Amino acid sequence: MEIKLNLNGRAVTASAAPDTMLIDFLREQGCLSVKRGYETSNCGLCTVMMDGKPILSCSTLAARADGHEVYTLEGLQAEAEEFASFVANQGADQCGFCNPGFVMNTIALLRENPDPTDDEIRAFLSGNLCRCSGYESQLRGIRAYLDSRK
Repeated sequence: MEIKLNLNGRAVTASAAPDTMLIDFLREQGCLSVKRGYETSNCGLCTVMMDGKPILSCSTLAARADGHEVYTLEGLQAEAEEFASFVANQGADQCGFCNPGFVMNTIALLRENPDPTDDEIRAFLSGNLCRCSGYESQLRGIRAYLDSRK
């Protein structure tokens, strides 16, 4: 089947089998920030934005993205750079494997709520698994970024 979508600000038309998952479709388009984790919709590594909302690409058929706007971290670099260094300064990027999912969900959070409480940050990021840290470093980095904007 043919899929047409706006991917990171550019029109894309590509063929995909009806059972192709969005994660595989996006990686075929060169979006390597979209990572495969457990494929159970529980880790957040595959998070992308579809029509401005975070979704899990490992549990979304590519056909569902037909006619929609999809952004991966590759398309949101400028927005991500605003706060990623704050997170890195807190040691939250030890191995870096979970970072794209955390960054995508943080962008979604800050678009929805530009001044979240710590509990709101924890709740929004609760679907992201990190094997290296206790999540407090990510929280401290996001909080430092928010405090720097005040």
